[in-house]
Amino acid sequence: MKIKWKKWQGDYGLFLLATILIVSGWEWVVKKGLIPAFILPSPSEIVASLIENRQLLLENHLPATLQEVLIGFGISLAGGLLIGIGMHFSRALEKVLYPFLVISQTIPMIAISPIFIMWFGYSIWSKIAVTILIAIFPIVVSTYDGLKAGGKEYRELLLTMGANRWTIFNKIQLPMALPSILSGLKMSVVYCVVGATIGEWLGASVGLGYFSRRMSGNLQADAVFAAIFLLSFMGIVLFLLISLIEKQLLKNINRN
Repeated sequence: MKIKWKKWQGDYGLFLLATILIVSGWEWVVKKGLIPAFILPSPSEIVASLIENRQLLLENHLPATLQEVLIGFGISLAGGLLIGIGMHFSRALEKVLYPFLVISQTIPMIAISPIFIMWFGYSIWSKIAVTILIAIFPIVVSTYDGLKAGGKEYRELLLTMGANRWTIFNKIQLPMALPSILSGLKMSVVYCVVGATIGEWLGASVGLGYFSRRMSGNLQADAVFAAIFLLSFMGIVLFLLISLIEKQLLKNINRN
């Protein structure tokens, strides 16, 4: 336990120290009146707002945003893996889909969100659609690039031994592509939080994005930052969960 604590200090000690210094400086600057609190509330005011609005945030808005994020990520994961694998197996499919995927990332979300609202109304699906549009791209690209780059020498060896394409994919290409795929998942799950927030900001009746927009209109900066803190915390937790899954999967593969 002592060794793990020392390793944690070595890995994250500087980050923790920098965080303490930034938060302390932030608190001091606001308390001294160098920056108005309605523009940048102090950390203590943000914490006070979190406590004051905890029931509203934790029981209503946070679950709504988390639901959008998880559904959006689940659909993006399934769709992204299928498209990436399909593009790997079919050159024609790659030529058709890859340009559309790139084009989809050049469309400003602010412009496309009202269209989703027209199609799906103010239901949860308009927010999920925005989330999928943002989150599916890194999964597709990381899957396709990982499968394309992995194990050329092993592939040629198995081909000389009479292996078919599925055997090569299952035994060599997919295991070697896992680090790339999991990196894409870590990016995607964070993008899901961004996508859900954008969707809520532009049209919703519940969620952290909706809450922050409403509080911004009322000039309650501390409540806006409280919602931002929860969104950031959600993204960090989901990122760490994917990282934990990545660590376990790669450890199991290395054992085998």
